[in-house]
Amino acid sequence: MNNRADLHTHTTASDGRNRPSVNVTMAAELGLGAIAISDHDTVAGIPEALDAAKEAGIIVVPGVEISTAARGKDIHILGYGIDYHDERFIERLLTLRDTRNSRNEMIVARLNELGMTITMDEVIAEANRNRRGDGTVGRPHIAQVLIDRGYVSDLREAFDRYLAEGKEAYVVPRRIEPLTAVQWIHEAGGTAIVAHPGLYGEDELVASLLDGGADGLEAYHSDHDEAEERKYAKMAGDRGKLITGGSDYHGSREGVVFHGPIGNRTVELSVAKLLLEGRR
Repeated sequence: MNNRADLHTHTTASDGRNRPSVNVTMAAELGLGAIAISDHDTVAGIPEALDAAKEAGIIVVPGVEISTAARGKDIHILGYGIDYHDERFIERLLTLRDTRNSRNEMIVARLNELGMTITMDEVIAEANRNRRGDGTVGRPHIAQVLIDRGYVSDLREAFDRYLAEGKEAYVVPRRIEPLTAVQWIHEAGGTAIVAHPGLYGEDELVASLLDGGADGLEAYHSDHDEAEERKYAKMAGDRGKLITGGSDYHGSREGVVFHGPIGNRTVELSVAKLLLEGRR
């Protein structure tokens, strides 16, 4: 396994359950050669992960998952090998978190309309429970409050009934375009990858992002089946683009791992090393 890399994991810096150092330790214990920390719209978890990597003897690829929208859908763009100290990039991510916060408030308001009396203060308290310093707030934090209040039994039910795309409390705020995120990542010295394309149901859009400047596709993902993985690997490969993959691990809530456990999807270690070099 030490020649394999999981290039998509989340931590308490965004909506994951584990601190960055814990993800790194778990990956090392599984025998992985590399792991990426790719939190939503923040790079706050990267320094802790890099410190942990020194002791764990594993490569950490600095990453981020940027929230964008196109054709009424949330589209996520992964950035790897970015300069996470770049002040302009950090300021840009802060503007996205303002949008994310507005989205969260809209979701909570929608849930209140549906008879579930939760507050943003509860959601923020849940988000801050296991982390130090700055970070983003996401739907899994809202889901945990719904669980704690007894409105749903677990994370899966929260998403299946209310929070997933097309469900009663799902909202899409005004976001930047995907290719804007690609540009931001490039300007921060990174490589831009379209995340989990199988979740969008918009293959024409995914192809247009590759043709428009994205550097590759996350073909291997916990929510892709084998046919989808082959399709997206071919879509990227035919264009001479990079093919990446990862678990999209967010940790476990009420016994449910979301989206999949660390190491559930991996790629060759050589891909991680290439991404670590940044954009040339």
